[in-house]
Amino acid sequence: MIRAAQLYPPASVPFIPFMMRINNLLSRVQAAFPVIAIHIKAIIITIRKGNYILATYLRRTTDNDLPEIGRIIESAKLLLKANGINQWQDGYPDETALQNDIRQQVSYVLIIDGQIAGTGVILNQVDPSYEEIEEGSWAGPEKSAYSSIHRTAMSPEFRGRHLSSLLMGYLISAAGLTGHADIRIDTHPDNQAMQRVIRNAGFDYRGIIYLNKPDGKRRAYQLLLP
Repeated sequence: MIRAAQLYPPASVPFIPFMMRINNLLSRVQAAFPVIAIHIKAIIITIRKGNYILATYLRRTTDNDLPEIGRIIESAKLLLKANGINQWQDGYPDETALQNDIRQQVSYVLIIDGQIAGTGVILNQVDPSYEEIEEGSWAGPEKSAYSSIHRTAMSPEFRGRHLSSLLMGYLISAAGLTGHADIRIDTHPDNQAMQRVIRNAGFDYRGIIYLNKPDGKRRAYQLLLP
């Protein structure tokens, strides 16, 4: 369903030069305001046939979303396995974990045109795995409060559209609204795709942390909001 006005320039303006100007502007915004640039990129990327923008937003996950969230997570597990990444290959996150996220109101879904396009979790308490970090250190005050982002995944129907950056941008915004300017995240050393998403969102690599599980080595990142 069409929800917003066309993004096309007036018919008298050639489209390619118009997009070149947009890209140049976006590069300048990226340098000064990386988080804002994520949202601008996402708006451009989510243009569909006819160059219309569809309603896109983040909301808390409900019990009714559980089947779809489970399907997205299972699809992500298969994709990781196919890419030879030993992440989420031990059953985690399972249905119980997803139910707990919903119950604690820390789970979010990205909605695009009425469909669940992605999922993620924002935790606002101390993560025991982040208490010790090797080959680096966290920036800022030693005991500062922070939010951490976990269990992000995109629906297979929305992959290939570079929407992971959109999901990450919304999760960062939601985390910032809790009052935390310190945002942290980690991922498997072999998960190059996720590392690119994290870096493009403005996170800095801080070192190595270990989850309390076999093959628990993870690359840790941090974003300090102004």
